[in-house]
Amino acid sequence: MISLLNWTLDAIREEDSSFSWMEECRYDWVPIVQSAVSKILEGQTILILTDESRAWFARYVANKINTLKNERPFLPVYTLKSMFPNLDKMQNTQELDLLEDMLDISYPNGYFIWYIGSADSSSTKFVFRNDENLLWIIDGDVPNSFYLRDGNSSLDIKMIQLFKLFNKSIDAALFGEITLD
Repeated sequence: MISLLNWTLDAIREEDSSFSWMEECRYDWVPIVQSAVSKILEGQTILILTDESRAWFARYVANKINTLKNERPFLPVYTLKSMFPNLDKMQNTQELDLLEDMLDISYPNGYFIWYIGSADSSSTKFVFRNDENLLWIIDGDVPNSFYLRDGNSSLDIKMIQLFKLFNKSIDAALFGEITLD
């Protein structure tokens, strides 16, 4: 078996040259993906959450991650806003605690939030409560996150490329092609 870091480099190089930007970012990418994929293998549920301008991406991931073309077991992946549309209206710690309690009851094997968006979004007050969430932060410096820069027209393409890499990482882990230590 190959390490996730080496496998990631090979996977990046298999893509066309428009993905070469990721080679230098893989050292930031691998630790967060390693953690997320380990949680998936443990049976945890993924709850996707985005800021408002990336809502399309949550729908994209939810539609693509469990397609029959993947030829793997379906994964428990849901969009958090489809389950709890009032998240943006939550104002205080007590309300967030109630939401956490509901999620703990709903997902006894555990869950983590995959957040894609700005660090300044109102949703982050919930997301940042747990250091174990998968964070793709756009234009913000947040520890244990993958940083993306908004400001060029290719951000959407980069997010789709990253999703493809993440999905392939899940496959590689499920089928024993990589080690996650």
